[in-house]
Amino acid sequence: MSLYGGIEAGGTKFVCAVGSDPDHVLDEIRFPTSRPEEALTQSIEFFRAHHAKTPLSGIGVAAFGPLDPNPASPTFGYITTTPKPHWAHTDVVGALKTALGLPVGFDTDVNGAALGEYRWGAAQGLNTFVYLTVGTGLGGGGMVGGRLIHGLVHPEMGHMRIPHDLNEDPYPGWCTYHGDCFEGLTCGPAIEARWSTSARDLPVNHPAWALEARYLALGLVNIITVLSPQRIVMGGGVMDQRQLFPMIRRNVTEILNGYIQTPALSNNIDEYIVPPGLGARAGVLGAIALAAAAAES
Repeated sequence: MSLYGGIEAGGTKFVCAVGSDPDHVLDEIRFPTSRPEEALTQSIEFFRAHHAKTPLSGIGVAAFGPLDPNPASPTFGYITTTPKPHWAHTDVVGALKTALGLPVGFDTDVNGAALGEYRWGAAQGLNTFVYLTVGTGLGGGGMVGGRLIHGLVHPEMGHMRIPHDLNEDPYPGWCTYHGDCFEGLTCGPAIEARWSTSARDLPVNHPAWALEARYLALGLVNIITVLSPQRIVMGGGVMDQRQLFPMIRRNVTEILNGYIQTPALSNNIDEYIVPPGLGARAGVLGAIALAAAAAES
């Protein structure tokens, strides 16, 4: 059985794991996303120790962005214009290849999680679906026709514009680029700034959740009408508030207003907008799936 290294490179923490699938994860470490040289050195030392004992076949990185996922590009494997301090224009893949001499798969954290869900989770058997994470930020990835979504760069679903009634909700938005874009209205820091309380501390009947569900549903309807996914998987810390799922489904049904006629939306919406099958492990298991894909190719 081949073993792989996976890195879930999040904006606040790195998760590194060695394994082959959800049932065979041999070791895992977590540490804060500090400066690039520190985080990458810790990752390399972890994998180097395992590689010396049991050879690894590849490394996968599912990272925050923006980043360059195009293998033909001179900046492939770079985190590019991120607003995260010290990380702009960081060559992640180059550092790992130089240190470990292994194939490296590289994609966004949400595309990586989508690949993990496709192989082992809530998107098994599908070829067109979306994975959305709502947490420190909001990001979306997924597959169309059995391929991870790439194009000019990669999806930036968190930065679509959705209706914002400033009379109902005067909060200007969290995003440093766009203010009240999808991410700027719905991410965890936006909830905390709007209500002056961490989302974790808000009761389930707080009006924050009705507003959050409405905004998330508006974004999902855009995704549904543009990409026509067979399923939408929603993860991230904010979606740990499971009372959001039925509220989002009701709002999506209301906003679509019967326009798209399909059993998935009319009769089975509880199975259409769902939490990740892999739970909080979707990101790092997706990174392992990226490693396997890089080794295979």
